[in-house]
Amino acid sequence: MKVIDLTHMISEDMPVYPGTEPPKLEVANTLEVDGFKETLMTMYSHTGTHMDPPAHIYADGKTLDELPVDHFVGKAIVVDCSDLIEDDRLIDISYINKKRELVDQAEYVFFHTGWGKKWGTPEYFGKFPVVNREVVDYLTTTKKKGFGVDVISIEPIADEDLPMHNVVLKNEIVIIENLDNLDMLGDGLFTVCVLPLRYKNADGSPIRAIAILED
Repeated sequence: MKVIDLTHMISEDMPVYPGTEPPKLEVANTLEVDGFKETLMTMYSHTGTHMDPPAHIYADGKTLDELPVDHFVGKAIVVDCSDLIEDDRLIDISYINKKRELVDQAEYVFFHTGWGKKWGTPEYFGKFPVVNREVVDYLTTTKKKGFGVDVISIEPIADEDLPMHNVVLKNEIVIIENLDNLDMLGDGLFTVCVLPLRYKNADGSPIRAIAILED
């Protein structure tokens, strides 16, 4: 068994969505003074590698704490879209069709664009690849548990109406953004655990995402 971390490190100098404050990691207690060490963490619920539930944009949508814990574990597949890395083209259904039989079996679908290599640079917020409506319709009609990307959003930052978020989250499919290491997962199915913090009325949460590959 091989376990691969798909999560970016949380730090005070990490990339955050434009207009969002970066996290603060303050020393609250020290070994020298208090006999134990503790950190006060202050961050937005959609910081770093994180998950969006329906409540992110719907007043009556489910929060993460309302979803059963088994929603966050499942069979997953990576769809390689890395040839789009330097283009402002859309991820269309042809990428899914290249391995449709395996994607049909998956509960989580991750799109590897290669954009994650730009993490920590100004280019990360540029014209990253995004999914089109046909892909979103496929994900909803096949009732996936969720899907994820190695970019900061599933649609352009300038698109404030969030049409793709609206369709996906209305169907109670969670969205995972800012994934890492998708290029290490191969072409087959694997088990994924994408575990959010369990807090009340969770409109989103940083997650620890890991992939478990069988030998």
